[in-house]
Amino acid sequence: MSFLRRTSTVALALASTILLAGRLHATDVSMADGSVTFSTPDSWQDIMETQGDPETRVFQVPDPSPTGKTSLARITVTVTQAADVNGFNQYKSNATAKAMSLPGYKAAAVPPQPNSNFYTAQENGAEFSYVEHYWFKNGHAIQLRCVRPSQSQAGVSWKNEFDKGCDAVAARLK
Repeated sequence: MSFLRRTSTVALALASTILLAGRLHATDVSMADGSVTFSTPDSWQDIMETQGDPETRVFQVPDPSPTGKTSLARITVTVTQAADVNGFNQYKSNATAKAMSLPGYKAAAVPPQPNSNFYTAQENGAEFSYVEHYWFKNGHAIQLRCVRPSQSQAGVSWKNEFDKGCDAVAARLK
């Protein structure tokens, strides 16, 4: 009987450890003193965070293929104070001008949604696909920028998963 009791105790302790370990990799993100919140998939790696104004969070989306060794697929959320819609529009215009100055910038053939940009540009000689969305919420201009290699050896399923993650963050930031 004591063997069963010890086994049960060990199993319970192991299960609790696994559950707690899962919680340590929190996917909930809060920015701008809690006025901007979203979640990320567990597999995304939080690689950069700035505080202040603007506040930025950058997440690497691991590409398991050889492409991932030479290119950085990433999702960036930037939040900055904007007093009004004019301030938001100025922020968006500045960010769009910056994007248009990237090497090899080419707007996507698909017409963008309002407050969105879809384009490709060159990074280290490779073509990358960019999706940018902008919102004005609670006195803040919010930019979501999703950047991935246009071609990855990880294949279509990885690109679809990346795009699905970007869309999920966008849905939460609306």
